Amino acid sequence: MADYELTRSDKSFIKGFKKFFITEQDDLSPENINEKNSAPISRKDRKKYLLKSSDDIKVQTFVIPVNEGAITAYYFSNTKISETEGLTPLIVYFHGGGWVYGNMNFYSIYIKHLAESTGSAILLFDYRLAPKYKFPVAVEDCYDAYIWAVNGAKYWKVDPDRIYVSGDGVGGNLASVISILARDRNAPMPCGQILLYPLTDCRLRTQSLSDHKMSPTLNEKMLSYYVNSYAREPKDILSPMFSPLLSQDLTRLPPALIIAGEYDPLLDDAKLYAEALRSAETEVECFVVPKGFSGYMPFEKARGRRRSEGAIWQFIQGRALKNIQLVTKKDLKTLKKKHKKTGVF
Repeated sequence: MADYELTRSDKSFIKGFKKFFITEQDDLSPENINEKNSAPISRKDRKKYLLKSSDDIKVQTFVIPVNEGAITAYYFSNTKISETEGLTPLIVYFHGGGWVYGNMNFYSIYIKHLAESTGSAILLFDYRLAPKYKFPVAVEDCYDAYIWAVNGAKYWKVDPDRIYVSGDGVGGNLASVISILARDRNAPMPCGQILLYPLTDCRLRTQSLSDHKMSPTLNEKMLSYYVNSYAREPKDILSPMFSPLLSQDLTRLPPALIIAGEYDPLLDDAKLYAEALRSAETEVECFVVPKGFSGYMPFEKARGRRRSEGAIWQFIQGRALKNIQLVTKKDLKTLKKKHKKTGVF
């Protein structure tokens, strides 16, 4: 097991994470999780732990029909960018939380910031959660929502040729599966995948899980609880719609930007999926945040968050995957000045 040397920022991030997610096995119950999912975010906690954004980001709410029900979607757009620059990219975002968490108060703060930092419109879905809704409900909800978003793009000021799928944790799992399903069902393909510390092999056998099974934000018992809550029966785990790494065909998929933390139990899930995509001749780049923990993206002080946002921004701006660097937008401007003579962005 790894011995982590935590900085003050690490400790702040981990403390904040535990405010919004349960990390102790004895406390992982549907009742406690439901309480976390519906809890409001206090002004104090938001200011201390979470991200900031301007008032230029506006939110619209939609109800989307899905199989035997409906889900809510939240559309985040920067009115100032839309007015001055015209069509913007659209990120179709699937939240993480092990298929069981889904506090929209929490995720809306993060997505509002991400929309501002990337200059994109973002559509966030409140898909139905386990253990009430088992596999493949979340996948089919997200696929229906993705198709709804593609069809609805013409009504918003977004570029229909720049629609990305993205997600963190199991949201990255869902984004990768939706890309596969879009290909297999002859639906319009996303122009790219942004997979943040994705869970891709739910057999939970990787070396990184063994090395970091007691990581402070995501541990082995939590992962087992999530997988068992979502699966109807053990064999579900072997489905490519559950474990995309087990897909026998990863060809003809959108380019993929994958980012994970060095101290994340899901590190190998990210790296192995990147290797599988590369072997299938799907364009991919995988970055590892040094000393990064799982779940860092929504937290102001988390290690690697700014550099990850910088990489996402480069991808959204159309920079070739092979040229993307894990640096902040500010650092990138400095590098561009230094290497101006090369002509390579």
